[in-house]
Amino acid sequence: MFGRFEGEKAVFSDFVSAFVRAGLVAGVVMTPALLLPSVAADTAQIVVVISLLSALLTFMEYFGRYPSIVEFRFAAPFNRLKFICLGTCVLVMSLILRGQTDPSDLSIFLTAVGEGLGHIVDFPFSPVRLVVLMLPYDASAQLIMDVRTAAGVAYMVSMTMIVSFMIMMWVFNWPMGRGKFNVWLNLPLFDPTRGGDIVERLRRDAGFNLVLGILAPFIIPTMIKAASDVMGVVSFENGQTMIWMMTAWAFLPASMFIRGLALMRVADLIEAKRKKVSARGDAKAFQKA
Repeated sequence: MFGRFEGEKAVFSDFVSAFVRAGLVAGVVMTPALLLPSVAADTAQIVVVISLLSALLTFMEYFGRYPSIVEFRFAAPFNRLKFICLGTCVLVMSLILRGQTDPSDLSIFLTAVGEGLGHIVDFPFSPVRLVVLMLPYDASAQLIMDVRTAAGVAYMVSMTMIVSFMIMMWVFNWPMGRGKFNVWLNLPLFDPTRGGDIVERLRRDAGFNLVLGILAPFIIPTMIKAASDVMGVVSFENGQTMIWMMTAWAFLPASMFIRGLALMRVADLIEAKRKKVSARGDAKAFQKA
């Protein structure tokens, strides 16, 4: 009877946890539509559908006993850090753009901080400079300022995420700081039977993610500019388009970079475990001899 009660309590706890996560994800998706003025009815309906789908996928992933897509689900706070940075990026940019029509003390402060960050990181050959150069030649001064501010905020938030994860690894011994680490539960998309040494494959995937995470902020604006010359100019006049474009431009490469760091860390843990087991076996063999 007591064991059944504990099982029902665990299921209820998992349900509440998954439901809260789903609600938070839906809230982030709807944030620009809720805060920005003059959102079209069709756009609002599309946002609602996307937010519900995102919430459903999140709920199904976290309510299940074992993960199917989300990596490092049992290695907190890896995904929490990513979600907090994503939500911060979307919320700050939404408040800045809202402040242009409905100014408040908070929006004025965030605008000043964002403009400062944009000017700091807008130097020759920087990713932010490439984003600004991606705009059409006839772009207004206000649009250029808005894009520079949004790019500066997104880029600095992504850098903060990378630095925070490095601190988690090197100072708080992630992922071993919370106890044991199960490789297969935290890497559900990694196939250990595909062939080759696991450590080498993890390090190869880690190197690919690190390189792509470094180069993507430079490559993405160039690709968009090249595509605009062929398919037409990508418009940043719409506030929601600007927010999600700048968020994807900064957040996805940063996510790939910290994933590369995480995979490298896992490879090091596996190799250290192998050496420990090998040394223990050698010691036993020496004792028997």
